[in-house]
Amino acid sequence: MVDDGPGRRRWWTLPVVSVAQLLVVLDGTIVNIALPSAQRDLGMSDASRQWAVTAYLLAFGGLLLIGGRVGGVFGHRRTFAVGLAGFAASSALGGVAVNPETLFAARALQGVFAAALAPAGLSLLTLTFTEARERGRAFGVFAAVGAAGSAVGLIAGGLLTEYASWRWCLFINVPIALLAVLGTMAVPRDRPVGGGGRLDVPGALLSTAGFAAVVYGFNEAQPLGWDSPKVLGLLAGGAVLLAAFVAVELRAPRPLLPMRVLLHRARAGAFISITLMFVAMFGFYLFMSYYTQTVLRYSPVEAGLTLIINALAALLGATLIAGRLHGRVAPVALIVPGLLSAAAGMLVLTRLTAHSTDVLPVYLAPAMALTGLGLGCVIPPTAALATAGMRHHDIGAASAAYNAAQQLGAALGTALLNTVAASATAAYLASRRATPAEGSVHGYATALTVAFGILAAAACVTAALTVKRAAREPAEEAAGPSVSAKS
Repeated sequence: MVDDGPGRRRWWTLPVVSVAQLLVVLDGTIVNIALPSAQRDLGMSDASRQWAVTAYLLAFGGLLLIGGRVGGVFGHRRTFAVGLAGFAASSALGGVAVNPETLFAARALQGVFAAALAPAGLSLLTLTFTEARERGRAFGVFAAVGAAGSAVGLIAGGLLTEYASWRWCLFINVPIALLAVLGTMAVPRDRPVGGGGRLDVPGALLSTAGFAAVVYGFNEAQPLGWDSPKVLGLLAGGAVLLAAFVAVELRAPRPLLPMRVLLHRARAGAFISITLMFVAMFGFYLFMSYYTQTVLRYSPVEAGLTLIINALAALLGATLIAGRLHGRVAPVALIVPGLLSAAAGMLVLTRLTAHSTDVLPVYLAPAMALTGLGLGCVIPPTAALATAGMRHHDIGAASAAYNAAQQLGAALGTALLNTVAASATAAYLASRRATPAEGSVHGYATALTVAFGILAAAACVTAALTVKRAAREPAEEAAGPSVSAKS
């Protein structure tokens, strides 16, 4: 547990962890806007440019479970500080890259250190804030930063690329990360579990290879198609490796991911809902970027700025709604309405056509507000449920699993919904005389209809998994790590 210290000192944990969360989430999108400029500057080929994004995702997603275990063994605060320092150094390396290989290696290193600091940060929050009202405020702020981070990344990427250089999309991380490192000195120490057993090496290898194969398979489905032998091989191989990982974990004396973390009914609902929320939202961000720039002819900066509505709505949903109601209502009472709000936002956009007028006030603004509110209402209770009731030595694993669920959702959403949109566009243009803009908008609407269905299904599944338990324990599920021993 975290050592008891002065009350004010405990609250330093929140801004420090939130800054780190912003860095991790922001770096998942900020490079997307800068990539065309980086490609021209470094002479990347079209075939290799994806590695500026994929290298980060593979390292981050593949190593999260190991990062959670390292935090438990060596202490979450220490792991968090090392992760921040490494993230700053790898960001600086990427900023001074003179060839594609250096940039790809730097992005991979960013993912390695992000895999250490992300679960450590969530674990520190869980251990520091155990009283229900404080926990609600802390998780509300943390979730607001995470929910708005992707939109902020797109906005910042556009501004920095247009008015400075693509390199500043990486350099900007350095002072922020170093400031957070200094802030960790004010964070109360936690007691590490220690070396009570060797690292689960088979589990570490299987989880890393399995997660990397699945994330890479999703990523390759976008350019190659879902029927590509390479994609099918990666997804099948990843599924086999993850199945083997589960079998190993069931027998390991000190597993990397204890199965009790996933088999808890309400916690399973949290993992499912956050995964499917990220599937829908990352497709949403992709289409909003394409639609505003290719159909509405916005500049990258203007396209990014349209997402401010989404970011502000996410902040309001996480702090003023989910943060204030945490501990007063059952988590399901926040998660299900949040999923339905985001689904409603997707539904609004399915009514768009290439000839729609008053696009911003009639379609984009309501959709941005509804999806932002939904995301802001879903992240705090799911993050709390993912770590609630956990034994001290399992909190790092639960935090890592929660971050891994987000990464898998983001990778699947980008690949799946982009494929749906591309297929619908091609079929529409082949079946009638239509302009490219009409075909593109039809494809976006089709993909967002699928996203709407995903979110509606997520709401139903989450309600089924959590409502019975919530009826017995309306607020306990998110109250803190010492509430329940049922995990």
